[in-house]
Amino acid sequence: MRTICFYFQVHQPFRLKPYRFFEIGDDHDYWDDYSNRNIMNKVAKKCYLPMNQLLLELIRKYDGKFKVCFSLSGTVLDQMEAYAPEVLHSFQELVATGHVELLNETYGHSLCALKSETEFKDMVSLHQEKIQHHFNGYKPKVFRNTELIYSDDIGKMVADMGFEGILSEGAKHILGWKSPNFVYVNAIEPKLKVLLKNFRLSDDIAFRFGEKTWTDYPLTTDKFIGWINQVPKEDEVINLFMDYETFGEHQWKETGIFDFMRNLPEAILSQTDFNFSTPSEVIGNASPVGQIDVPIPISWADEERDLTAWLGNDLQDEAFDRLFELEKQVKNANDPDIYKDWRYLQTSDHFYYMCTKFFSDGDIHAYFSPYESPYEAFINYMNVLSDFILRLKKAEKAKV
Repeated sequence: MRTICFYFQVHQPFRLKPYRFFEIGDDHDYWDDYSNRNIMNKVAKKCYLPMNQLLLELIRKYDGKFKVCFSLSGTVLDQMEAYAPEVLHSFQELVATGHVELLNETYGHSLCALKSETEFKDMVSLHQEKIQHHFNGYKPKVFRNTELIYSDDIGKMVADMGFEGILSEGAKHILGWKSPNFVYVNAIEPKLKVLLKNFRLSDDIAFRFGEKTWTDYPLTTDKFIGWINQVPKEDEVINLFMDYETFGEHQWKETGIFDFMRNLPEAILSQTDFNFSTPSEVIGNASPVGQIDVPIPISWADEERDLTAWLGNDLQDEAFDRLFELEKQVKNANDPDIYKDWRYLQTSDHFYYMCTKFFSDGDIHAYFSPYESPYEAFINYMNVLSDFILRLKKAEKAKV
């Protein structure tokens, strides 16, 4: 039987507070606790709590025939611990049903796979420990890299860490004539299975659902089921991957997004030949149709589906390179506070805020950014990094 795989990314960054030049050397507290707390509580109220409750009801209603998958970044788990323990409990309740899969990722929602294999593996290990701590020893079998960033080399690193599969984007320039609706394998290490996002059907929900200028607005359950039934009969899996904040935050409750999801499982189970599976179930049940060649990294961001959302201009590259030049010093310092700050400074959102794209992609970047401009984001980040470097130098002197 054919299957649908729902995957939701759950992530919040630790946002930097406004940090001025003359504070360098005096203020080592970089994080905007007020904004981080308020945003977590707002998203919890609009998205996490109501959507978790809805999913719990659906899983119980259909006795496990409906199932989903999550990745929760280390930073969002830290914020749930600090600001919204009831949200963490609601995720624990979902996982306890046995019909929700958790994925591994980098602890800090980091781009480190592009720069340092050592730090990448350290970040993944930290995330594994966090998941096991909060979810009764749970050990994920499948990996998702930050922003679904994937390449042949990244896949090889993931396979070497013992994972059975990885999620990525079904980018048109990679697939060519191929369909995302099959299981593939890594081009270097074929034991690693690759699940690719069906970006059209996923983005119909995640981005276009409440867009009144969209030619297919409004998106009803019946309309979506019609599109699913048009998928070629030989296709085996539809991977619907999206931000969890789609529900209630990006697409407000008033758009009908919760009602759409409430009605979708019944319609799929009764009106299509699809069921629901988690990523590990898809990997275990479907045979790969071939390898997918991705020599240059792809992601699920922007029209290009590449890295330019985070590393596409001089501002981003300067900040990213400068940060990772510090890796050896950070680890030699052997200071938990320094390493924690460095981990949080790696979060991809900081570089996303520095993006200088225009048109529709630029509008999306501006929507998520707390800064007036990419240049303000860069200056603020580099001020913080300058103070961080002074702390590192002080730590080095203290060890002499």
